[in-house]
Amino acid sequence: MIHFISDLHISSRSPGVARRFLHYLENSAIQVQQLFILGDFFEAWPGDDCIDDPGEQLNREIVCALKKLSDAGVSVSVMHGNRDFLLGATFAKRSGATLIADPHEFSVPTAKFVLSHGDALCTADHEYQAFRATVRQQDWQTSFLSRPLVERKAIAAAMRQQSERAKEDKLRQQHTYLMDIDVVATEDFLRRHEATFFIHGHTHRPAQHVHRVDNRTIERWVLADWSEDRGEALCFDGQGLYRRPL
Repeated sequence: MIHFISDLHISSRSPGVARRFLHYLENSAIQVQQLFILGDFFEAWPGDDCIDDPGEQLNREIVCALKKLSDAGVSVSVMHGNRDFLLGATFAKRSGATLIADPHEFSVPTAKFVLSHGDALCTADHEYQAFRATVRQQDWQTSFLSRPLVERKAIAAAMRQQSERAKEDKLRQQHTYLMDIDVVATEDFLRRHEATFFIHGHTHRPAQHVHRVDNRTIERWVLADWSEDRGEALCFDGQGLYRRPL
C-alpha cells in the first residue's frame, strides 16, 4: 500500500492538523510500505535549525514522529512545496525521510507514477512564477539561510501575509484560474512523463481528471489539503487509487 498526502500546512496556528497527522502516523501510515508527502507539509520552513527552536516545539515533535515511522520500516519521501522549499539535509537526516525532486517518477509492476507539488504548472500566475524562480536559486537560499533564525522567521511570516493578500486579490478579481494548473502546460508535462497516474497538490481542489495525450490516457489526481476538522490520504492498493478520509 502506498499513501500520498500534501498541503497539511502544519504550524502552531493549526493544532488540529498536527494532532490529526500524528494520529495518522500511529494508526494508518504505520501499515503502509511508502508514504509520499508532496509539498506544503509545513506552513513555513525558515531553515532546518527551526527544528530545535525553543519557540517551535511542534516542528521537533513532527520530525521525531516521522523518524519513528521511518525506523518502523515505512519509506517516507518528502517533496518541497511553495511553503517549505527550504527543507534540507538536516531535516531529512533527523526525520528519516528522503527529499525527492519535483517532478518525481517511480514505477510499480502495475503502474507508473509521476508526482509533483503542482505549483510549477500554474503558469498563468506570472507574479508567483517569478517569485518561485527567485527563491529556488541556490544563491538566494544561501543568502537567506545566513541570516539569524529570528529574522528569517519574521521574513517568512511577512511573505505568508503577502501571499494571502495576493490570493484574496485574485479571488476578488475572479482570476481563480491563476491559482489552478494550466491545461496546456499540464499536457506538455504529461508528454514528457509517460505515466499512468499524475498526482499533485497545491491547488486545494481535490478531484480526478482524465487526460488524453498522444493516444495515451492518464489519470490526474489532485490531493486534498488538510484543515482543523479533516484530512485525507490518496491510497494505491496495487491496482487503483482511492481516497481515504482521516
